Amino acid sequence: MNETYEMIPNVITKLRKRVPLIHNITNVVVTNFTANGLLALGASPVMAYAKEEVADMATIADALVLNIGTLTAENVESMIIAGKAANVANTPVILDPVGAGATSYRTESVHRIMKEVEITLLRGNAAEIANVAGIKAEVRGVDSVNVHNNRGIAIEASQLLQVPVVITGEQDVALANGKLTLIRNGHEMLTKVTGTGCLLSAILGAFIAVEDDILLASTAALVTYGIAAELAFEKTKEEGPGSFQIELLNRLAKINEADIKKWMKVEIEKGALQ
Repeated sequence: MNETYEMIPNVITKLRKRVPLIHNITNVVVTNFTANGLLALGASPVMAYAKEEVADMATIADALVLNIGTLTAENVESMIIAGKAANVANTPVILDPVGAGATSYRTESVHRIMKEVEITLLRGNAAEIANVAGIKAEVRGVDSVNVHNNRGIAIEASQLLQVPVVITGEQDVALANGKLTLIRNGHEMLTKVTGTGCLLSAILGAFIAVEDDILLASTAALVTYGIAAELAFEKTKEEGPGSFQIELLNRLAKINEADIKKWMKVEIEKGALQ
């Protein structure tokens, strides 16, 4: 059995023992849900945006998550200040390029951040990642349409951008250090609740904060989140997205190694970039 595969369920226990501090500069639509999701999982969230304090916060945090969902010039400045401080402090930086490609300003802002900040992980849907990398794709709002397969885009984008990549969708893909995982956990109800992708980016930050192997951390985060979604849907399938959102938080709090070992659906590839 692959060693990475065997270690996937253990990362959630490491996270809960350490209780990592996750600094989020995220969008106004998802702030509350992101904070509650991180708390439920076992991490400690902080939302700090002012350029006067973001460097200090990024330095003491265990991970920095940058999300351009509700983009402003002031937020971009804060993200770059925080990102540079995180780089100096060896704090991992996760970038979620929400809606990249929908407008030139969004795409240009992502490119500016990536030029000035060393990114540990780039996470988005297929269209967002494709547009950041310059691969032809279409974006409508913050959703992806008319794109190629997630695996192919992840490989090409990682090669072009020289950064680990996670693409989420019907099948999630994580790619780092020439290795790739395909994750088939999750449920389409996640697409009916605003902020579930943004919360996932923050959760990726929490897992990367406690696990140096980016591929293992990313895979464990995707599997954990996907299984929590599946279990949440099973309990609320007769009710709807409001109940699902609440139950997702409950399941993030309750999920354990045994659940992950039982339900994870992961395929690991080696030499994906060769």
